[in-house]
Amino acid sequence: QVQLVESGGGLVQAGGSLRLSCAASGSTLSRYRMAWLRQAPGKEREHVATVSWSGFTRHYADSVKGRFTISSDNAKNTIHLQMNSLKPEDTAVYYCATESLSVSGKPEYTTWGQGTLVTVSS
Repeated sequence: QVQLVESGGGLVQAGGSLRLSCAASGSTLSRYRMAWLRQAPGKEREHVATVSWSGFTRHYADSVKGRFTISSDNAKNTIHLQMNSLKPEDTAVYYCATESLSVSGKPEYTTWGQGTLVTVSS
């Protein structure tokens, strides 16, 4: 069974940076890609970025391309999200999740962490 624990959220001014981490455990980790998603107040949860454990595959939402970088550390079973040039609209609870593909090719997120709050002030 996979368990995920996020850390690194906080309050930052617009233009600043934060680095989120997700510590993963479980014997089936290698079956999944890892993703960050976020949910802003009053909005639906949205995908932010995905990485394979090899680091070879990375995907980003258009809204964060060029500002956020997702990475994986196989040795420590940890993924990171480096967030630069933060904007007030990046304010959200950020979740780490395992990602797999359904038979139709659509991503599915099966295990979630508890979330970490990122607040960007203007």
